[in-house]
Amino acid sequence: MQFTVSLPEWAIQEQARLPSHIPSLEERMRIVIRFSGLNIEYQTGGPFAAGVFERDSGRLIVIGVNRVIPSNVSSAHAEIVALSLAQQQILHNWDLGSDPLAAFQLVVNWRPCAMCYGATLWSGIRSLLVAGSDDACERITGFDEGPLHPEWQEELAKRGIEFQDGMLYKEAVEVFKIFRDRGGRVYNSRQARRPPP
Repeated sequence: MQFTVSLPEWAIQEQARLPSHIPSLEERMRIVIRFSGLNIEYQTGGPFAAGVFERDSGRLIVIGVNRVIPSNVSSAHAEIVALSLAQQQILHNWDLGSDPLAAFQLVVNWRPCAMCYGATLWSGIRSLLVAGSDDACERITGFDEGPLHPEWQEELAKRGIEFQDGMLYKEAVEVFKIFRDRGGRVYNSRQARRPPP
């Protein structure tokens, strides 16, 4: 018994075209947002992407995209895909915070959902960069991102995870609007409905 979650072929090809190092935080986010949009365009998952980078050098480790529907795995969110590929396939270490590894950063096109927040805490990453963290994602798309601890940002800091919010917010929101306007499938359990546009 096993299950597999893999990147779509377009994502593998797009990543191969990227430079090995992306020093600028804005450029890292721009790439992640682009992948979230391409995931809609290619109809290979939800409007979410996440990248793992060496925080200080900008070395690109992997960019994951949401693969819930194509893989029939409800936990195949972009963060889980990116972190799992980084841990298992590339760095061969379940703890991305262990010595002698570099400090790693997770870049996501929105605040992690309840599940991905937990995965972020346990992954060992040292930095989390998100495009936004308000209710825009849920309000625009209808996705249920689940409850977060009221002091979720402080909980990151307690675990030594730097947090930055609001990088290319408007660009990230535009992807959610495209998803909504194209009638993207919201895969909440129990078939929860999207709000009207």
